[in-house]
Amino acid sequence: MAVAVASREAVAGAMSAVQAPFPMLADADHRVAEAYGVYNLLEDGYAAPAVFVIGRDGRIAWSYVGRAADDRPSTQQILDHLP
Repeated sequence: MAVAVASREAVAGAMSAVQAPFPMLADADHRVAEAYGVYNLLEDGYAAPAVFVIGRDGRIAWSYVGRAADDRPSTQQILDHLP
């Protein structure tokens, strides 16, 4: 699942454009991004790119927070941290 600091309409458009194979949720008021500590981290008014692997117990099992807009973990890095 992905969460974007954007309106529902913008998220729907993005999902359609990229044909995302996973759900994408709108966080227009950026409360989720703030709760995870990634909103405006790069001082750009957006959420920093981040990945959180949440365990079955609801705890964060692994996380990666980008230091730049294009800083994202590889697919393999994410897969390596899945339970």
